[in-house]
Parts: sequence; structure tokens; C-alpha cells
Amino acid sequence: MDGLVEFKTEDGVRVVVEGVEDEDGARLVSRGDGPARAARTFEDSLDGVRAAAASALRVFRDGTLRPDAVELEFGVKLSAEAGAVIAKGSAEGHLVVRLSWSPEPSPTRPEFPDAAALS
Repeated sequence: MDGLVEFKTEDGVRVVVEGVEDEDGARLVSRGDGPARAARTFEDSLDGVRAAAASALRVFRDGTLRPDAVELEFGVKLSAEAGAVIAKGSAEGHLVVRLSWSPEPSPTRPEFPDAAALS
């Protein structure tokens, strides 16, 4: 199991998460018995993921597809040094995108039939 990393929110609230190993396999070491302390706030650590999500939404909302809804799913790992990292869920990375469109009601067929049509 990876070590614990302590983040502070901008409001000063303590958030402790399970940290991740870096690419070299190095592990965080804390001073004393507590978790390692992150250098950045929790919100600052998530800035890169927020920017990635906003960029991905622009790609899928703009252009010719024009979906009614876009759902993005990122796996996120937190590191004391790097902040939030988009987690690898397969050999290449982890990003799930769901696009959906609502069917448009036909002008010749009402969306809800009236009572006379049912009798």
C-alpha cells in the first residue's frame, strides 16, 4: 500500500489521501508518524485535471457531433509532489467519454398521444 499524503484545502481543512509511487518506484517518507505533507493545496493539486476536463469538454461539445450531454470520467491519483495525476486505467491512460443525444419528437407524431387517439 502506498503512503498517506496530507493536503490542506484553501479553507485550511486537512485532507488525507493514499499517495502514489512515482515512476521510479520511490516512496514518500514522512517525518514522524504522520502522513507526508503535500507542497500544494488540494485545490491547486486538482488544477491540471480541471483544465484537462475543460479542454476535453470543448473538443466533444464543439464541432459536428453536438451531443446533448457529455460525460467524462477520469481516474485521479494524488501525489505530494505532482498533485493530481490522471491515473492509468489501461496500458495508455484512463479517460472514459460518454456522449448522448435525445431523440427529437417528430412533427407528425406527437410526443404524448392524446386521449382520443387511445380510444
